[in-house]
Amino acid sequence: MYNRVVITGMGVVSPNAIGLSEFEQAIRQGRSGIKFIPRLENLKFGCRIGGIPPNFEDSCGQYFQNWRQQSFFSETIRYAAVSAMNAWQNAGFSLPADDDPPDWDTGTVFGCGISDMEVIASEVVPTVNEGRVRRLGTRVVERVMGSATSARLAGILALGNQVTSNSSACSTGSEAVAEATWKIRIGRAKRMVAGGAEGASPYTWSGFDSMRVLARKFNEDPEKGSRPMSASACGFVPGAGSAALVLEDLETALARGARIYAEVLGAMVNSGGHRNGGSMTAPNPEGVQRCIRGAVEDAGIDAGEIDAINGHLTATFADPHEVKNWSAALEKGPERFPWINSTKSMIGHCLGAAGAIETVAAVLELVKGFLHPSINCEDLHPELEEFAGSVVREYMEIRELKTIAKACFGFGDVNSCLILRKWENSGSGK
Repeated sequence: MYNRVVITGMGVVSPNAIGLSEFEQAIRQGRSGIKFIPRLENLKFGCRIGGIPPNFEDSCGQYFQNWRQQSFFSETIRYAAVSAMNAWQNAGFSLPADDDPPDWDTGTVFGCGISDMEVIASEVVPTVNEGRVRRLGTRVVERVMGSATSARLAGILALGNQVTSNSSACSTGSEAVAEATWKIRIGRAKRMVAGGAEGASPYTWSGFDSMRVLARKFNEDPEKGSRPMSASACGFVPGAGSAALVLEDLETALARGARIYAEVLGAMVNSGGHRNGGSMTAPNPEGVQRCIRGAVEDAGIDAGEIDAINGHLTATFADPHEVKNWSAALEKGPERFPWINSTKSMIGHCLGAAGAIETVAAVLELVKGFLHPSINCEDLHPELEEFAGSVVREYMEIRELKTIAKACFGFGDVNSCLILRKWENSGSGK
């Protein structure tokens, strides 16, 4: 008998808002966080727009005034730390003191897509090349190591259970939720902090610009640049930020009287193996469909119970293929297809943080009974016209909303899918 897993806390650092209530208002309003970035112009990027959390230093001051090592945090770690502390307090916990013992029942799976390139490129490489290795100091390793994010969260939250940083490209954030869910299900932890973070750096974004997969045609009109499912989409807009979710086993959450947002009914992670059309940059359709079906099966529900989909939908050539893969996996044609929207239309593609931020958006939609708009797809892609009736292009109140599927499909032909259900103190469907 597996433990049921519920979400009791959430925190978010997003390009269009910082903090849960502010983020909810932003997605309800269809508010874009995409701005022109002069630094990208100076570096002669083709894409000169991006999503960076606004006024982040002010938020840092609220959380780090008593945390002595903030000056040693990279931007990625600071994003992760603020979202995780926000989620921890949102779940009803106090931040532990420095002399508190570890919480052996609580851990974290918290990743990023690319290690902190800003620190590596602007500090490590030039300092080493100038022969001044000693000037790097004693803290540089803990700022750039792949596990830096989760390791730092362990110290801030006194985590004594599994502390892991995962990295699966664009699938990282939702994969972290899946991994944490499985840990709790089998009784190896009572509680996990799951999420993903990604810093804002041209050194991170440069490779994508070189590949010409970033949007180049909307530098003069940034808020129009991120266009999932649009006929005029010309690539994704890079973004940065973080989100964290506190997951608990149901028994523990009920025992402490926790507020429960939603239940993680099902989860699936797989790969297309770079076969049958899959590659480092394109998904194997069969892999995508198997991932979706696997999550539905794991949830113990019928595909017809899925009310809405928060898609991966990046504003690239892959968008029509993704929608058709959903249709095939759920065996739902255009006339019976669930609602579908894309959070990326407002925040861009936050890489390793994308799945976590978008999962928070999906949970908010479930809890509050609404679907946020996918902005900038007024000119729906011709291959998606038959699904036009299911594309959420304007804000919608849907109080009966109960189940949302959230998936991410990343570079490397990797996939992850979550099935989330609104908490109503009812059966899980299993």
